[in-house]
Amino acid sequence: MKQTKKQKTMMALDKTKVYSIADAIDALREYCSKKFDETLEISVRLGIDVTKNDQNIRGMLSLPNGTGKTVRVAVFTENSQDDAKKAGADVVGGEDLIARVLDGNIDFDRVIATPDMMPKMSKVARVLGPKGLMPNPKLGTVTTNVADAVKTAKAGQIEYRADKSGIVHAGVGKMSFETSKLVENVNALIDQLKKVKPASSKGQYILGCSIATTQGAGLKVDVK
Repeated sequence: MKQTKKQKTMMALDKTKVYSIADAIDALREYCSKKFDETLEISVRLGIDVTKNDQNIRGMLSLPNGTGKTVRVAVFTENSQDDAKKAGADVVGGEDLIARVLDGNIDFDRVIATPDMMPKMSKVARVLGPKGLMPNPKLGTVTTNVADAVKTAKAGQIEYRADKSGIVHAGVGKMSFETSKLVENVNALIDQLKKVKPASSKGQYILGCSIATTQGAGLKVDVK
């Protein structure tokens, strides 16, 4: 297969080198697409055993400079629909919204629910669960204060979660952001991961980290 000019140019990047976060971002920026605003994506490999329940890393984080993405928020509630709408929720409903989901209408990126709706949400667990959309009290997406939850989600909150290999993948902003703002977002995630280090995790915790753009190569970065 013939390589494009961009692919040939990107091969010039030194993928064995460990960059500072800022230098890696600047190196990747040169090869960003001119057709759309690529996302800066980070992968952090952790020294955890994901087979142990107490070493499952998962949570929510509000990035200091947001994600640059437009997040569509759905709120499942019967009694707080006005509050959700005023806060900017894109989709609001109770059992009618559950019926819509069962019909295959999933036009949202984040789900919030009030506690009284959770027994009914079991009907859509098999639909929303695999997509990572099922509300969870530990993540703050099951709450009576739907207004604050909606505003937080809209402001640039991300979910981080270690996969089966112990790697956390996350989008931390758009390449149109200033380098300093992307660095702040990366550091915010790294700091958060350090805060939630399981007590039972022994040895080196952060084993490696790389960043890449949506269509770009991955570069190793020093986050120690």
